[in-house]
Amino acid sequence: MSNLKDLLAQKADLEKRIETVQKQARSDAVAKVKEMMAEYGLSIADLNAREAPPKVSKSKGGKVPVKYRDAATGDTWSGRGLQPKWLRAALGAGRKLEDFKV
Repeated sequence: MSNLKDLLAQKADLEKRIETVQKQARSDAVAKVKEMMAEYGLSIADLNAREAPPKVSKSKGGKVPVKYRDAATGDTWSGRGLQPKWLRAALGAGRKLEDFKV
């Protein structure tokens, strides 16, 4: 069975080997990137260039035209989402949705 000194020595040796392998992998990656940059004619400025932000739909968040209006109160509804309370109350009282159509 290994004693503590042997294990610590192995740990130190492994840490040195890990550091060596990491440096070599990093060096290989840098060489590969430089090779690709030369192949495609890229510069450091090309790597730092920002891309244009994605275009946002102009219709997103816009107002929807009114489809239903209560002539007596001026309340309106676009026809999207839940029916407003004023419309539900009127429909419950026997009026028809077509009565409010704009």
